Amino acid sequence: MTTAAYAQLRARQFFALAKPRVVSLIVFTAVIGMFLAVPGIPPAGPVVFGTLGIALVAGAAAAINCLVEQNIDRLMRRTSWRPLPQGQLSSGETLAFAAIFGGAGLVILYLLVNPLTMWLTLGTFVGYAIIYTVVLKPATPQNIVIGGASGAMPPVLGWAAVTGHVPAEALLLFLIIFVWTPPHFWALALYRRDDYANARLPMLPVTHGMRYTQSMVVLYTVALAAVTLLPYTVRMSGLFYLASALVLGGIFVGYALRLRVMYSDALARTTFRYSIVYLAALFSALLVDHYLRLL
Repeated sequence: MTTAAYAQLRARQFFALAKPRVVSLIVFTAVIGMFLAVPGIPPAGPVVFGTLGIALVAGAAAAINCLVEQNIDRLMRRTSWRPLPQGQLSSGETLAFAAIFGGAGLVILYLLVNPLTMWLTLGTFVGYAIIYTVVLKPATPQNIVIGGASGAMPPVLGWAAVTGHVPAEALLLFLIIFVWTPPHFWALALYRRDDYANARLPMLPVTHGMRYTQSMVVLYTVALAAVTLLPYTVRMSGLFYLASALVLGGIFVGYALRLRVMYSDALARTTFRYSIVYLAALFSALLVDHYLRLL
């Protein structure tokens, strides 16, 4: 293998360590928060450096998650391909990657954005990499409900990056993602229940059974559909967003009800994938509506 090919291989391994698909959704919702924070176009500096800093810290948190869970990942088909279970990267290399990227991200946020965003991002890092990964995930089936607070922070971070404060509107975006997280993740846990059972992780389908989990997916999805109407209720958004939220939420509730009535692993997988599309589409509708109201 040539030096260039080896360098490319190592880069791909470290890139996989940062969970790019997860980080891309984090960055997307953070950027939406930035654009919703101001009436027009936000200043370029906070957008560019805020996005870079948040992405670096999110990648570092993902690497710590992989480091802590490498033995669990070996037992699960969904995660056994990751660099640590495959022996492609060592624990030391992973820790160094997380320290360098996470540290760089925090420095960028502190020096080039604002201290509030840096502290909020650091708190999010600790919440996901330590509180959720180390404490909650192996201890309670409610791990994703409590730990979902960290995953719901990106739009708050984006808002803080542009304005330097966190108003009620930013917290409303947080609430939407917070309520979205359980049905999103439990749909995955339903069709990956054997993986979690083999890894002895107390995910809801393992500890409380399939039917109970399906009922919780319905409950949280209905709650989510209601919560997503709040931006219109408080006049944060207009009719375009309202119509989008009703259609997207109706489809999500339909999937949840079908999971409860006629469950199959294929349907759970489809529901999980739709939940990702749902969140991206919902936040996109918020952004479009934001600028439509300025016309």
